[in-house]
Amino acid sequence: MAQPDAEKAQGGGASHSKACSRVTEIRPSAGLFDLDLAEFWRFRELLVTLTVRDIQILYKQAALGAAWAVIQPIFAVAILSVVFGRVVKLSSGTTPYPLFAFAAMLLWTYFAEALRRSATMMVNDAELIRKVYFPRLVMPIAGVIAPLLDFVLGLVVLIILMAWYSIAPGWRIILAPAFVLMAGLLALSVGLWLGPINVRFRDIKHTLPFLIQVWMFASPVIYPLSLVPDNLKWIYSLNPMVGAIEGFRWAVLGFEGVSFLAILIGAALTAALLCGGLVFFRRMERTFADTI
Repeated sequence: MAQPDAEKAQGGGASHSKACSRVTEIRPSAGLFDLDLAEFWRFRELLVTLTVRDIQILYKQAALGAAWAVIQPIFAVAILSVVFGRVVKLSSGTTPYPLFAFAAMLLWTYFAEALRRSATMMVNDAELIRKVYFPRLVMPIAGVIAPLLDFVLGLVVLIILMAWYSIAPGWRIILAPAFVLMAGLLALSVGLWLGPINVRFRDIKHTLPFLIQVWMFASPVIYPLSLVPDNLKWIYSLNPMVGAIEGFRWAVLGFEGVSFLAILIGAALTAALLCGGLVFFRRMERTFADTI
C-alpha cells in the first residue's frame, strides 16, 4: 500500500509544481488596435468587485440611502413641470409633460453620472493603479455599470407615473434597453477620451460638471425635438444623446414624432467614439501609473 501513496504524493507534487510555474506575461500593446479584450475578460471578477464597491460607497452613511435615486429626478421634474409645463407651456404632444420630462431626465441622469464616474475613476483610484496590475479598462466600465441601479429605481417611479396617467407601454417597450445601452456606451466612449486626459490635466474634473450642464440643455430633455428648426435638425442630431432620448421616449411612452434619423446618427457616432476611445485609452494607459 505504500507504493500507491508514494505515487499519489509524487503526482500531487508535480501538480503543485505545475501550478506554481504558471506565469502571467505583462506586455505593452503591439499595435494600434491591439485591445487585448481576452485579458479584460480574465479580470471580470474585478469588474464585479469594483461595481459593487461603487454602489456601496454611494449609499454609505446616507440616511435616505437609495431613496436619493428617486428624490432627485422627482424634484427636478416637478420644477421643470411648473416652469416649462405651466408657465412657458411647452408642447409635449399627447404625452403629459411630467411624463415627457421624467422619461428624459431619468435617462439623462444615468448618462451624466456614468460619464462623471468613467472620466474620473482613474484619478479617484490612483493608489490602486500604482500598486496592482490589471486592465485599466475595467475602471471606466465599472463606472458606467454602477449607476444602473439608480436608473432601475427611477424606472419604477416612471412606471407608477404612467399608471397614474393611464398610459400603458406598447410592444416598443422591449426596445427601451437598446437606448439605455446607447446612453451607457456614449458615456463610456466620452469617459475613455476624458479619463486619460484627466490623469495628465486635472482641469477635467472642474470642466466636466459645466460640460454636462451645457450638454443637457443641448439635448431634448425639457423640450421636444420638434422645436428645433427643420434645417438645423441634422446638425442638432450630431449630439448622440438626441437619438438616445428620443428613442427612449418613443419606446417607453409611445411618444410620436420621433426622429429615426437622429437615432441612426446617434448610434453611428456613438460607435465611432467608442472605437476611437478604446484605441486612445489603450495607448495612454501604459503611462497611468507614472503620471497619476
